[in-house]
Amino acid sequence: MKKRMFSLLATSLFLFSPLHLTYAQVDDQAQEEQIELVNISVEGLQEHYHTGDEILLTASAPEFEGNLNWQWSIKQDEQAEWQVVAGMTSELFSREATANGLMIKAELSSEDGSIIAHSDDLQVHIDDHHSDHENAERIYHGFFYNDEIEDRSLADWQGEWSSVYPLLTSGKLDTVFEHKANDTMSADEYKAYYTVGYETDIDQILIEGNTFTFTSTDGSELTAAYEYDGYDILTYERGNRGVRYVFKRIDDTEGMPAYIQFSDHLITETLSTHFHLYWGDDRETLLDEVTNWPTYYPSFFTENQILKDMLAH
Repeated sequence: MKKRMFSLLATSLFLFSPLHLTYAQVDDQAQEEQIELVNISVEGLQEHYHTGDEILLTASAPEFEGNLNWQWSIKQDEQAEWQVVAGMTSELFSREATANGLMIKAELSSEDGSIIAHSDDLQVHIDDHHSDHENAERIYHGFFYNDEIEDRSLADWQGEWSSVYPLLTSGKLDTVFEHKANDTMSADEYKAYYTVGYETDIDQILIEGNTFTFTSTDGSELTAAYEYDGYDILTYERGNRGVRYVFKRIDDTEGMPAYIQFSDHLITETLSTHFHLYWGDDRETLLDEVTNWPTYYPSFFTENQILKDMLAH
């Protein structure tokens, strides 16, 4: 795909003198004249993206000097409310293209947190050509329509599954984190993020019929029966969405969770090749858990197969 890079630079509504101003000077002048400042340039926006492409933008503010307090904000469409992107506090913006019409803007703030300058509103256009492969990629990356979601049974997750946490702690996933590293997160930062995400003491899971057997790292096992309890749609901080498929325990096995929730980037009856699992005794509380997501691959997968799958995403 040929990328056309262009700069969106809004002209200031008045001339500054001297050329370089401090935050205090700009803030005072803006308050006195009650003028909304638009003087941040943003480069890197493409004419269109495909779902899963990286949106990489760079902001600059040549009229300002010193340490700049950057923040980026997004909204899903023109009618939505702006939301500050947590942790993105430099001139660089990086994000997967998942939502057509996503709006983005860069802002500068003073020491007290008030906005003193911002860019034009930038809009992301996604052109997926509606092919089956591209639709699958779109859904995998968390952009889907509610009417595309189907109920699913435990048939999609039958079999023996192994946690990837031991691979992470042994350093065998370091190649994946090095591959993911970019201008916003280093390989070490990705490893720290996934360490929290993958952490678990449930090393093996066996799903047979409607039963789950959890095997802990100490070798102890517990088995309980579950039934389907519907699904919930979640919207994440990055703007993409996910579906949690929920199963409720139907026996009184002590020590097994009341609820188990699957998330595997799929939204229709499809055999899963890996999944993130959430479990506990409160269904609603589990839906708020977005930092710890123990992840499981089929036990017959080799290390190379797991690495290949992770590197592909």
